Amino acid sequence: MTDQHTDTFVTHRTLLFTVAYEILGSASDAEDVLQESWLRWAEVELGTVVDRRAYLVRIVTRQALNRLRTLGRRRESYVGPWLPEPLLTTPDVAADVELAESVSTAMLLVLETLGPTERAVFVLREVFAFGYGEIAAAVGKTPAAVRQIAHRARGHVSARRPRGTVSAEQTRSVLDAFHRAVGSGDLRGLLDLLAPEVLLLGDGGGIVPALPHPVRGAQRVARLLVSGRVRAAAELLEPITANGGPALLLRVGGTVDTVLSIHLEAGRIAGIYTVRNPEKLSHMDRENPLTT
Repeated sequence: MTDQHTDTFVTHRTLLFTVAYEILGSASDAEDVLQESWLRWAEVELGTVVDRRAYLVRIVTRQALNRLRTLGRRRESYVGPWLPEPLLTTPDVAADVELAESVSTAMLLVLETLGPTERAVFVLREVFAFGYGEIAAAVGKTPAAVRQIAHRARGHVSARRPRGTVSAEQTRSVLDAFHRAVGSGDLRGLLDLLAPEVLLLGDGGGIVPALPHPVRGAQRVARLLVSGRVRAAAELLEPITANGGPALLLRVGGTVDTVLSIHLEAGRIAGIYTVRNPEKLSHMDRENPLTT
């Protein structure tokens, strides 16, 4: 290992973390992938590397794919709904509309419906604009096969991706109104904000109490949210920026307890995502820079 190894890895670390996180939907696993990738990078003879950035992305992608296949087996026995691990993100992430959309909880849930290789190809092509040849080297396929996979993945995501671009300002405005309605027990006001088929998901991982099953429908979701326990907690929620968009955070005894984010469609709340699993909240204590 040389200083050049270290300098190159540090230079591209934010990109490498972003790639790993988008493939995995887990910040802690992305960090593990970076550690594994660093060990492999340290053994590379730099004189043989033409494009160090592309080579590092190749290493990270391969390690992320290995980890993703393992995670798939773990998630089969996961207790309750599974949600991506939230990230406290820097303001520049929210300013980059395309990046913010790609790391949003709603989009990461769509990416969960892809197979491992499809997900890696989609992320590298659609989010990071890598060429088919570079992606082929990263996933162990031919460029022709990668083109087919990319086309298939693009169609799959297009049919399921969040509809319409919503500005951070609009999301913040709706989130603020949502916060006020829940905190005051304003059922009518809350119903005005919710889409008819709104989906509420809670992730406790079987470690802490959370919704054991998805809750769908404006009436059911609204009545649950204005119940005594949820209403009391709403008074303690603080606004933050998570995954490139406005969110709410609850601390209990100085420790992060819950992160709540929303997804808008046609100006109304179509998805509400609450993460309580403490193993998924370790990246909420500091801002995480992301980049393409």
